Amino acid sequence: MRQQVELMVVSRDRGGDYASAAAQGAPQATQCADRFHLLKNLGEALEGLLAHHLAVERKRQAQATADELAPAWRSKRAARYSSTLVRLQQARREERLAHYEQVATLHRQGMSQQAIAQHLGISLRTVQRWVAAGAFPERKPREQASQLDRYLPYLCERWEAGCQNMARLFRELVEQGYQGSYASVRDNLVRLLPTGRKNGTSPPSKAPALATSRQATFLFLRRPETLSVEEQETVAKLRQINSEVDRAYDLVQQFSQMVRTRTGGEQLDGWLDQVERSELLELQSFAAGVKKDLDAVRAGLTWWISNGMVEGHVTKLKLIKRQGYGRAGFPLLRKRVLHAF
Repeated sequence: MRQQVELMVVSRDRGGDYASAAAQGAPQATQCADRFHLLKNLGEALEGLLAHHLAVERKRQAQATADELAPAWRSKRAARYSSTLVRLQQARREERLAHYEQVATLHRQGMSQQAIAQHLGISLRTVQRWVAAGAFPERKPREQASQLDRYLPYLCERWEAGCQNMARLFRELVEQGYQGSYASVRDNLVRLLPTGRKNGTSPPSKAPALATSRQATFLFLRRPETLSVEEQETVAKLRQINSEVDRAYDLVQQFSQMVRTRTGGEQLDGWLDQVERSELLELQSFAAGVKKDLDAVRAGLTWWISNGMVEGHVTKLKLIKRQGYGRAGFPLLRKRVLHAF
């Protein structure tokens, strides 16, 4: 570059080594950041932002689906107690309450916890727990369990898959180790399964799958008028996920418009101010890189100069190299390159 004294413009990508080399080799030249690489850097920042919000949205949808199925398959069983059992539990509660009141009284009188445990014939750990609680600790009621409970998720999956033959489902459970009765399986299926889902009735329609972060990035960077109707609907749904995603779309489109129309000289500073106020960390990181290379970026968003031809040759070189990778050496690669150009 030092030998090219007439060199007035250097078009380059965003690499710091290229900027340093151009400054040393051609200090008289104006550096111009390539527009393709500007959009590439913006897309990388945008993809990180979208990946975060799409992950949150997928978790929300998964939780909503689980909550929808929960009333049918995970509803807690109503506890059924006999009158004798109720009286026994009440008597035990009164006994525990009496012990607790004795512990509290002795503790207020200054007796040590070890002495209280020995005096009342209960464990020291119980005394410590009751004193720390400060109030009588009620026991939580136990839920009745069934041998079938651990197999309910499997039954739900098989039922949703179309297997609605109770006898067949019972045989499959027996093969997995279930030791209960067929009547228990039948009764639980009738009680727990959602109504109106038998005999081939189709399950509720699933929500359309969300785009991946890379797919969403491509859609956000493209011209809105070139999108198909389906792609426009996808973009609209993505913008509704979160206000940050909606704001990011507007900012990305503004920058893309500057790239296409080369109006960065008038609009770039205002765009950087908007990003700084947006609190979008990923775009702020991109904007910080732009500010460090502001003159070259402004030139790239103003002049017609581009790396397009050079990048095309680089792509062709990579294609030729990869076609012979592992099967040929450098002499053949050299001949193919010279022949191609």
